[in-house]
Amino acid sequence: MKKNKSLSDLAAYHKKYLAPLARQSPYVLRIGDKAKYPPPVLIVKERREIAKDKDQSKQLQLPTERSLKKTLVEIGYLAGETQRRCLSILRNIVASVRSDADIPLELQRYLTKEGLQHRLTLPLDEEGGAKLGLICRLNSRIREMDRVELIARRVSKFTREEAVYWLSRTTSFGTDANRWALAGLRILLSGQPGDKGIEKMLESLR
Repeated sequence: MKKNKSLSDLAAYHKKYLAPLARQSPYVLRIGDKAKYPPPVLIVKERREIAKDKDQSKQLQLPTERSLKKTLVEIGYLAGETQRRCLSILRNIVASVRSDADIPLELQRYLTKEGLQHRLTLPLDEEGGAKLGLICRLNSRIREMDRVELIARRVSKFTREEAVYWLSRTTSFGTDANRWALAGLRILLSGQPGDKGIEKMLESLR
């Protein structure tokens, strides 16, 4: 009975306070599902402006005088063992997200065993969204769990400006440049696979 009440409280709190904020926040964290991955999957999306051009397909654009439409664009996700290894770090990041009135949103309650049973969308501010998005993107091709955790821990210590800058380097400069930025940042933050310094650095951060 207590478990059901807790789940109900989380759902009610989300509906009353968080859902309206998620409709306008710069980033969101979706607790959802994806084919081929065990549920739940954590999906980070960024709210971007899409230029509506009759002569071209929709493209990501900087704001101009042309007609613009804001839409959520997926920038990364975490699932399975990678998600489990990072979950406590993600909780610490989202615990800092506050409303415009400087009230804590208590998003960390949704990154728990009970919270992850929901399928909903959480609002993220610029810092939280950039950090989570960067962690998702950097860990998308890594199989060594110590490197996964090390990247998450080091990104969590970024300032807001650092997180926003590095995320933009992996999303806004074209396919090749984005890929090169990801490859370089993975090495910068977690070395090469099998590097003996990984465990040593990880222990110092825990």
